[in-house]
Amino acid sequence: MKNTHWFSVKLFLLLTLLLTVNTEIFSQNRAGVYVDKQGVLRWQKGNKEAEFFGVNYTVPFAYGYRSHKALNVDLEKAIDADVYHFARMGLDAFRVHVWDTEITDSVGNLLENEHLRLFDYLIAKLKERNIKVLVTPIAYWGSGYPEPDVKTAGFSSIYNKRQAVTEEKAFLAQERYLQQFFQHVNPYTKLTYQDDPDIIAAEINNEPRHSGPKARATEFVNRMVKAVRGTGWTKPIFYNISESPTYADAVAKANIDGVSFQWYPTGLVANRTLEGNYLPHVDQYGIPFDTIPQYAGKARMVYEFDAGDILQPIMYPAMARSFRGAGFQWATQFAYDPLATAYGNTEYQTHYLNLAYTPSKAVSYMVASEAFHKLPRLKNYGTYPLDTVFDVFRVSYNENLSEMNAPQKFYYSNTTRTKPVNVSKLIKIAGVGSSPVVQYKGTGAYFIEKLENGVWRLEVMPDAIHVRDPFAKASPQKVVTRIQWQDQPMGISLPDLGTDFSVRGLNEGNSYTATAANRSFQVKPGTYLLTKKGKNSRNISSRNLGAIGLNEYVAPKPITNEAYVSHEPLNEVSAGKPIVVSAKITGIGTAAKVSLAASNLSGTWKTVPMQQDASYTYQATLPADMAIPGLVRYRIIVETKEGEFITFPGAHKGNPWAWDYVENDTWQTFVASENGALELFNPTQDQNIFVYPNLWRPEERQYLTGEKPGQLRLRLAAKELTGHDVMGWQYYFGDKLKGRQSELLSFNRIIIRARTTNPQPVQAKVSLITDDASAYAAQVTLDNTLREIEIPISSLQAASFMLLPRPYPGFHPFWFKPGRMEPLNLQQAEKFEITIGEGLSPAEKGKPYSFEVEGVWLKKAGQ
Repeated sequence: MKNTHWFSVKLFLLLTLLLTVNTEIFSQNRAGVYVDKQGVLRWQKGNKEAEFFGVNYTVPFAYGYRSHKALNVDLEKAIDADVYHFARMGLDAFRVHVWDTEITDSVGNLLENEHLRLFDYLIAKLKERNIKVLVTPIAYWGSGYPEPDVKTAGFSSIYNKRQAVTEEKAFLAQERYLQQFFQHVNPYTKLTYQDDPDIIAAEINNEPRHSGPKARATEFVNRMVKAVRGTGWTKPIFYNISESPTYADAVAKANIDGVSFQWYPTGLVANRTLEGNYLPHVDQYGIPFDTIPQYAGKARMVYEFDAGDILQPIMYPAMARSFRGAGFQWATQFAYDPLATAYGNTEYQTHYLNLAYTPSKAVSYMVASEAFHKLPRLKNYGTYPLDTVFDVFRVSYNENLSEMNAPQKFYYSNTTRTKPVNVSKLIKIAGVGSSPVVQYKGTGAYFIEKLENGVWRLEVMPDAIHVRDPFAKASPQKVVTRIQWQDQPMGISLPDLGTDFSVRGLNEGNSYTATAANRSFQVKPGTYLLTKKGKNSRNISSRNLGAIGLNEYVAPKPITNEAYVSHEPLNEVSAGKPIVVSAKITGIGTAAKVSLAASNLSGTWKTVPMQQDASYTYQATLPADMAIPGLVRYRIIVETKEGEFITFPGAHKGNPWAWDYVENDTWQTFVASENGALELFNPTQDQNIFVYPNLWRPEERQYLTGEKPGQLRLRLAAKELTGHDVMGWQYYFGDKLKGRQSELLSFNRIIIRARTTNPQPVQAKVSLITDDASAYAAQVTLDNTLREIEIPISSLQAASFMLLPRPYPGFHPFWFKPGRMEPLNLQQAEKFEITIGEGLSPAEKGKPYSFEVEGVWLKKAGQ
C-alpha cells in the first residue's frame, strides 16, 4: 500500500512536471521573443539576443494585387514563388503595413475578404519556410499608388494620417479594428496571430503623423496598445518614433516595448538611376533620441529601408553594418519586387530588388543578412572608407562588389578575385560572375551547397540583362530587365568534388546529365546534383538545405525574345585615339552577326565587326584615324542567321545598305581637339542636379537664357539660408570623363562661369568629389558680373561635402568627410559641388541670396 501510494505521488509529480514543461514550451512558442529591461530583444528560450532580417512584400494588397490580376497571374502560385526566393536568399523576416483600407469598413469592422485571405495564405507560406512575421495592421494609405487611389470603405479613406491620431471617432474605429484583427483566426494555420509562434511582434501603425498636444499623442498610443493587449496579445509591441521626431518623448512615455525607424539614405523617386559613390550616405545611423530616459528600455527595429534608385550591389551590407551599430535587431527592406512584375519594376519604381531580375543586388542582400545576424550590436567600424571591411564582410564601390568570406560561406555579388579563406571548409557559395572557386559567364545568380562530402546541390538562375533604366518612369508595357535562358560554361573548383564529377538535373523537367571535364561543364538554368566520381548519391535528401527542398526551382521565362540593343554613347573622346564602342545585345542567336557602321564629318566611313566580349556585351574598336576633332556618328547593325537586318538605334528592320533604306537614326560622340577643354557641367543639357535646400518654386530654381544663343544658366535663389545654413547644388559628371581618361592628368585648372545677382559679392565654395568620397575645395568670389573664374587644381584643399540627395528621415548627417584622404587624382573625380553660406554670421544668413552658373569645365596648361 505504501509503495502504491509512493508510486501515485511520483506519477502525479511526473505528470505535473510534464504539464509544467509543456506549458512552458507552449508559452515560449506563443511568445517567442521578449524585450528585457535594457531594451534588448531576446529569445525566451535561452535568452540569446534575437536578430531578424528580411523584406516587405505587398502582393495581397493594393497595386501588388491588381497588377497580378491584370496579368492573369494565379496569386497563390505567385506568393509560393516569391516566398521560395525569400528562403533561397536566407531571409528570416517579413513585414508589411496591412492596407486596412481594403479590409475594414468606415467604423473599423474587419472584412473577411480576398485581401485578408491572401494575407493569411502568405503568412502560412512564410511559416513553412521558418520566416518570422511582424504585423503592422494599420497603414493609413490609400490603395492606389502608383495608380490613382481606388475608392474603399475603410476608415483610412475618411481620416488622414493626422486626423487618425487626433480625432476621437478615428480612435474608436481603430480600436474596434485592432480588437477584431487580433482575434481573427487564420483559415490556413487555424491560429490567431497571438497563437502563431512565427508571428513574433506587432507595430501599431505605419508612419503616424502626430500633431497637437503631446499628451493626446501618448493617449492615442496607449489606447491602441490596450486594444491589442485586450485580445490576449502578449508579444512585443512597437511604435514609430522617427516619422514625427518632435513627438519622440510622447511616444517613448507610452506602454510600448520597442520603437520603429525607417531609412531611405538616398531619398526617393529620383526618376533615374543614381550614379556615384553613395556609401558615405550609409556610414552611420545616428539616433537623436538616445537622451530620452524612457527610450533606454525600448527595443529598436527598422520597419522599412532601402537605398532608393541605386542599382549598385553594395549598399545593403553597409546599411546592415550601420543598423547593428545603432542597436537594431529587426530590419526589413521595402519592398521586394514580385517575380511576376519585376520585369518592369512597376510597383515602386524607386525600389528594385528581386532574385531573378536583380541578381547582384539579391546576393548583396544575402551578404547584408549574414552581416546583420553576425555583427555585434553597437560596434563602430570607423568612418568611410575605413569601414568598408568589417568582420568577414567587404564592400567596394570601384569593384561594384559586396562580399562575405567566412570559413564556411563565400558570397559575392559580382566577379571577385578574393580567395576563400578556407576552401576545404566551405559548405555554401552564392555568387554572380566568377571567383577563384567558380568560373561562370552567365549573368544570373547561382547557389552551391554541400549536402555531404562529395555531394553538392547547384542552383542556377537564368541570365538577367538590364536594358533600360529601372528607376525611370515605369509602365507594365516597358521591360527594364530582360531574362534569357541560355546554356553557359561553368567551372567549379571544390576539393571534395574532384575534376570529373557528375552533373544531374533535379528540378521538374530537367533531365540533363553530364560529366565534368577538368571541373568544367555546360549548364542551363535549373537545379543540379553534383557528385564526386564513384560516390553513391541515391539516398541524398534536403536535410542540410534548411527551408529549401532538394528539387525545388523557381525562375521566370522571358517576356520577349526580340533583338534589342542597349547602349549609351560616350559624351566625348580624345582625338587621335582608337574609339571603343560597347553595347548590351539580347535576343540574338550565336550565329547572328553584329556590325558597327560609323562615319565622321570629314567623310570617313568604317564598318567593323562587333565581337562578344562577355555575356550579352559586344564591343568594337574604331581606328584612330576616325578620331578627328569633330563628331562621329554610328549605328549598330544586327544580321540574323536568316539574313534579316535590324538596325539600332530605333530597332529598324530592313537592309541598311539598300538604296531605298530611309532610316537615319544614329548615336553620336564628340571628338575633342588636342587642347580642348573638358566640360563637367552645362545647364543646357545637365539638369539632373541635387539642390539644397529643396528650392522648387519657379522663382527659386530657374534655367534661363542669357547672352549666348542656345545656352542656359542655372539660377538658384533663396530668401534666407535655412536648415543647415547653406545653399548649393551637386552634379555627377563621372560619365563625361570616360572617353578622355588618358588626358585627365594634363588638366590643371577648373573654370566656372558664374555670378551672383546680389548687390554685394558673395563667397562660394567650389568642390570636386572623388569616387573614394573625398572632397577638395577652393573659395571663390562671385560678383554680379557673369565671368569665368579660374581655380588652379593645385589650390584645392581637403573639405567636407553635402550628402545629397537628403535622406529620409532627415535627422541623418548633412556634411561628410572621410576617415582617410589621399591627394587629389582627377581620374577619380566624379561630382561637382558649389555652395554659399559657410562661415556667414547669423545676421548675414538671414538675407536673400542668389547665384547663377553657366558652365563648369577643366582646362589644360597653355589654353
